[in-house]
Amino acid sequence: MPKQKAPRKQLKSYKLKHINRTVQEGDAVLMRSSEPGKPSYVARVEAIETDARGSNARVRVRWYYRPEESIGGRRQFHGAKELFLSDHYDFQSADTIEGKCKVHSFSSYTKLDSVGNDDFFCRFEYNSTTGAFIPDRVAVFCKCEMPYNPDDLMVQCEDCSEWFHPSCIGTSIEEAKKLDHFYCEECSPEEHEFHNSKTTSKNSDAKVNTKRSLEVGKTRNKHTKRSG
Repeated sequence: MPKQKAPRKQLKSYKLKHINRTVQEGDAVLMRSSEPGKPSYVARVEAIETDARGSNARVRVRWYYRPEESIGGRRQFHGAKELFLSDHYDFQSADTIEGKCKVHSFSSYTKLDSVGNDDFFCRFEYNSTTGAFIPDRVAVFCKCEMPYNPDDLMVQCEDCSEWFHPSCIGTSIEEAKKLDHFYCEECSPEEHEFHNSKTTSKNSDAKVNTKRSLEVGKTRNKHTKRSG
């Protein structure tokens, strides 16, 4: 009779000797790219298993995609540290894990005092086959009607409370940072001068008050296979 494979052990956590870190289910991790020179992949650990002797560990992961890896690519409103939680799962050797990272909610990310190299945020789930996003609509702002990019400085009208990019109201970021009060053209068309402007970093709490929204477009392509 053919020799049966020994059953693998399911673990809640596992010590990675090569990086001296312990990973557990639910952790976000950086995984070695299969392409030299490419940034590490980001994934969420869904399960951990080893052989009967407790070695040869592998992890079941759910991949995060960067905007440029998605169908349709990176768009203006995507933040530099933005990720999409995909429906793409894989088993990978635990040896391909390079470190742990933190994937924040969009709201939590916008409230960080500082953003480290291992800080990311996620506001969409992503279907890697159809290119569909959940949610498929997000709030938009400014005259350009774009979703909020947390990397961008925005200024708020003190009358209507709408937010604007400095470039969309005819000023620079440097000039906007020096201003004290701001009224948009619609609220004060005759007194639209930037010495009377107020700037602040836009936060997620203000964003949800708008009634306008942008549909996040679907795209058509197959996802890229990943290997470690």
